[in-house]
Order: sequence, then C-alpha cells, then structure tokens
Amino acid sequence: MSRLSIITAPDSRLTIKSANVDQIDDKLRKFMTSMSDTLKFSSNGVGLAAPQVGINKRVVIINSFQDGERGETQFFVNPKILHFSEETVISEEGCLSVPGYCAEVQRAKSIRLSYLDYDNNQQETSFTGFFSICLQHEIDHLDGILFIDHLSSTKKNIAVRKLKKLKKLSNTANII
Repeated sequence: MSRLSIITAPDSRLTIKSANVDQIDDKLRKFMTSMSDTLKFSSNGVGLAAPQVGINKRVVIINSFQDGERGETQFFVNPKILHFSEETVISEEGCLSVPGYCAEVQRAKSIRLSYLDYDNNQQETSFTGFFSICLQHEIDHLDGILFIDHLSSTKKNIAVRKLKKLKKLSNTANII
C-alpha cells in the first residue's frame, strides 16, 4: 500500500486546471491504486481528485458506502459532466484539502457523466443524490475549484483564515 500526501488549501496548486489523461496504462493504474489507498486511510474522505495529491491530471476516485462501511472504489478518468439537473440540493460538504471546515453548498441533484473507467472503457452514466454531489465536488478540483469557492466571500475568508492558522500551528509544532 502506498499513501500519498494530501495538499491543503490555500496551496496554489489546488487552483490549477488539470490536463486530460492521454492513456490509461499500468503507471496510471498504480497511481489510482495509491489514491485509493490514501483515501482508505483518511478518516472521513469519500472522494479524492488527483490535484489533491499534487498531480494535475483529470482523475477522480469515489468510495461508495453501504451500511456505513466503505465499499468498492470507483475510478473516473477524464470525467465530463454532460448534463446538470435543474433541481438542486443543499448539503454540507467538507474536504480533505480543507481540513476542519464544513459548509452548505448548493449543487445539482443529478448529473449525466462521461468518463473512462479503470479498464479504459468509455462510460456514460447518470448519478443522483449523494454520489452526484461527491462527483461534482471532486470534478471541481480538476478545474481548480474548492467547495469554499462556492461560498459567500465572507464565509470563504473565514475558512481561509482558519486554514492559514492551522498551517501556522502545524508548522510551529514541527519546529518544536
């Protein structure tokens, strides 16, 4: 098992738009497996996008949950949202790259998604509810967008100040 380091805001690498993956090969599959291992070790993460671990490629993984247990990891390469439902939902979101902060975000209730799967098969699938929200959140990462970017400027500034304070405390703890 290989765990990757998760980048946290306000790191500028999280604001870069990711490039498409040219080819799904063994090297990329190994990276996706490392992403999955990293997500399994996170206490409350449901999804992870490649930019969160410093790789600006259009790769997303989502862990499904059944009866409160982690289920199968799903892989989405070069995901593209083809359609957003007009109906929206507001739900509380958090993020491994924005530790210790949650806020309500409005998103489409369902989406239609085109992507390549782990085995390089082209897929087109509709997702709704929690899974749809997770995918929209992770795909935002591929476009350099964090969930806090969907908040009012006041709420976003509060989140950024909190993150900077946490980083400062973390850096101080590492010096001692």
